[in-house]
Amino acid sequence: MLLNFGTYNIEPIQEKDAWKLCDFVISNAERLKRYFPKTLEQNSTPDIAAIFVSKKVKQYSANQEFLFKLTEKEHRTIIGLVYIKNTDWNKKQAELAYCIGYQHEGKGYITKSVKGLSTYAFDHLGLTTLQIIVHKTNMGSVKVARNNGFTWQKTLLQEHTPPGEAPLDMELYELRNNSPEHLPRTSRF
Repeated sequence: MLLNFGTYNIEPIQEKDAWKLCDFVISNAERLKRYFPKTLEQNSTPDIAAIFVSKKVKQYSANQEFLFKLTEKEHRTIIGLVYIKNTDWNKKQAELAYCIGYQHEGKGYITKSVKGLSTYAFDHLGLTTLQIIVHKTNMGSVKVARNNGFTWQKTLLQEHTPPGEAPLDMELYELRNNSPEHLPRTSRF
C-alpha cells in the first residue's frame, strides 16, 4: 500500500485489479467518455482490462507512467484513479490526471489523493514540476488543482479532442517544488 486515508487507500494498479477496474470503468462510463476515452475503451471488458492493467504494471516498473487506484477499504472496490503520466525525466516534470466514481464525487477523495501523490512525486520520484490539464468548465477538477496549490499557467489551444467533438482548449495548472526537502533522497525507487 502506498497511502492510507482512513476509508480508502491509494495503491499502484496490480495485475489482479482487471475485473475491479472494468467494473469501475463500466459503471462510470458516462463520466469517463469525454476526458478519459482511452481508459474507457481499454477497460470495456475484463479481458481487455487485463491487457491494460498488465501494460500499466510494466510501465510503472519501467518508470514510464504510474497508475494508482483509489480503493475503498470496506469492500475493496476501486472508487477512482490517478495517473502520473507524460513524465519527462530531463525536465523532472509530469502530469497528474484523475477521475472519481460518481458515488464518491464531492467527498474530497481526489483532492487528498492529489496532495498525497504530489508529495510522493516530489519526494520519491524526484520530480520538481507537476501539471494538471483541465477544461475550464470542469469546475471540480479546477477546484482540485487550486486546492492543492497548483497555479494557472496558460490556455492550451485545441489540446484535447473528445470522441465525436471538436478540439477543446484546456487550462494548464502547475505545481513547482524546488525546495531541498523535496529533492530525491535516493534513486527513483
